[in-house]
Amino acid sequence: MSPEDKKTRQFKGSVKGKKKDPKTSTQIHLKIAEIRDNTVVLKNGGLRSVLKTSSINLNLKSEPEQNAVIYSYQNFLNTLEFPIQIVVRSKKLDIDTYIESLKKVGVAQTNPLLQRQTFEYIEYISRLVEYADIMEKEFYVIVPQDPYREEKKSFIKSVFDNIFPQDTVSKIKQRQHEFAELKKKLTQRVNTVHSGLEGCNLRVQEMNTHELIELFYEVNNPQTSRIQKFGAEDSFAVEEDEGGSNGPINAETPDRKV
Repeated sequence: MSPEDKKTRQFKGSVKGKKKDPKTSTQIHLKIAEIRDNTVVLKNGGLRSVLKTSSINLNLKSEPEQNAVIYSYQNFLNTLEFPIQIVVRSKKLDIDTYIESLKKVGVAQTNPLLQRQTFEYIEYISRLVEYADIMEKEFYVIVPQDPYREEKKSFIKSVFDNIFPQDTVSKIKQRQHEFAELKKKLTQRVNTVHSGLEGCNLRVQEMNTHELIELFYEVNNPQTSRIQKFGAEDSFAVEEDEGGSNGPINAETPDRKV
């Protein structure tokens, strides 16, 4: 073996055997520590609930109906004693589930003419969505509940924590200790927002754990999520530390990055 081949082999072995540095992981830059009990848990101990809502087209309503909606929304805002965040998400229309259901109908079709028309329709709408780049909008309301220690934190300390949101063992233990109490307060806030939005004639649904993981998976992996779907049949590997139910719980799926 020549000296050059030896150097090449040693270089490959060193690269292959090199361990990843945890400090270089992109997850340390995420503010989310875990998702459990239909709640997003942040690294600073704060909790977030996400409500998915419908929308209203005011242009299709008469002037009295428009005023009624505006007054209802105004009353809803006046009842709030805490901040909320409203997020409008635009994404490319995904009809893969609809396409799969049509394929099953086409395969089960006994009439050859209807079967051919079904598959021609599938090809037509697939190309229409692909080339027309049709977008859809989703509306979310985020309800926060932060621990009292975070509310007292100075501005400089908050900025520093946002730049370096690393997680530590002490933070994990503190989050687990505060979770139950903060969850009760968050539930009260969610009920207030839920009833207020329903008073505006909106359909409101609190997102569960699976839906939250799927949402953040799609947001952080916009390209991959269109190829590798996050289906309801995916199983979660729930890991607990030695503390049992009081320990940190992380829901993960194989080959998924949230």
